Amino acid sequence: MTKLLNEFWVTFSSIFTGLGVTWRHLFKRSVTVQYPEERLEMPKGVRHQLYVNIDDCIGCNLCSKACPVNCIEIETVKSTDEDDLGETSTGHKKRLWVTKFDIDMAKCMYCDLCVPPCPTDCIYMIEDYEYSKYDRDDLIFKFSDLSPEKVEEVKKKAEEEAARKKAEKEKQAAKKKAEKEKKQAEGKKDEKDKKDSPKTSKD
Repeated sequence: MTKLLNEFWVTFSSIFTGLGVTWRHLFKRSVTVQYPEERLEMPKGVRHQLYVNIDDCIGCNLCSKACPVNCIEIETVKSTDEDDLGETSTGHKKRLWVTKFDIDMAKCMYCDLCVPPCPTDCIYMIEDYEYSKYDRDDLIFKFSDLSPEKVEEVKKKAEEEAARKKAEKEKQAAKKKAEKEKKQAEGKKDEKDKKDSPKTSKD
């Protein structure tokens, strides 16, 4: 009998405890946010989606090297002598075409380690956290503004210029080598002439 009474007491006390919590909050102001019509203000320094201002990117690859999960992929092509890529907003001279700048936000761990190394402050986090997708590949954000045709064009020009400079360098090296061999041959000839010439005796 005592055991039965104890079970009843525990049951009803737990019920009334729960109801007490409910009654205490019943007449208080609701704190539920009716998302997406209502949105909470995000705290300062919160980490969201990464964004790249590609116009200020110099292709230094420092952000990619700092990333611990390798979610940033960057490919660059050296500009030719006739290309003028201009400067960034921070005054840095642009010498590389950024043909690829992809960030896989599915891999990103929001550590923010890629932001401080950037010398032009072109990579940073924006207040956008609503980018869920049905396909994981859609979480790869591409920031390079070069078309595939333009990429092929700059690669071809860079290869042609590199080949031309290499040929010119080899030509100059061959010319210097020929001049050096010619001087050595002339020096040997002069030494031979000195040895073959008769010695004059002094009176």
